[in-house]
Amino acid sequence: MARIVIELPERFAFSTSLLVYINHINYGNHLDNSALLSLVSEARVRFFKSFGYTELDVEGLGIIVADAAVQYRSEAFHGEELLFEMTAREFNKYGCDLVWRASEKQSGREVARGKTGIIFFDYTARKPAAAPEAFIRRFA
Repeated sequence: MARIVIELPERFAFSTSLLVYINHINYGNHLDNSALLSLVSEARVRFFKSFGYTELDVEGLGIIVADAAVQYRSEAFHGEELLFEMTAREFNKYGCDLVWRASEKQSGREVARGKTGIIFFDYTARKPAAAPEAFIRRFA
């Protein structure tokens, strides 16, 4: 079976730290895969906020998560602080990929990498909308 391979950019536009709480831990005593996606969602909210946006207002448009891919690299454990780095790339007519990496902050050990495909959405018209030029320029 083919494996997902996610190539990381040379630099990320944003970073934030998040703690691994006990409710993020599964029966294997490490970070649960669904909890990781929840942490990525929090990092994504912070990413948009750092540029003065919300997920409902990026240059007047909202976003919708269209797909997500994750490549797990190592375990993460209760109490660890994870550094999430994120940037936007691979723009198309309606959206882009938010590429990210999660690393254990103290050691630098990579825990996971991934990309979240987003599309821009006009919630008033209830339809996809073209990616805003002002947002694209931030990452050119």
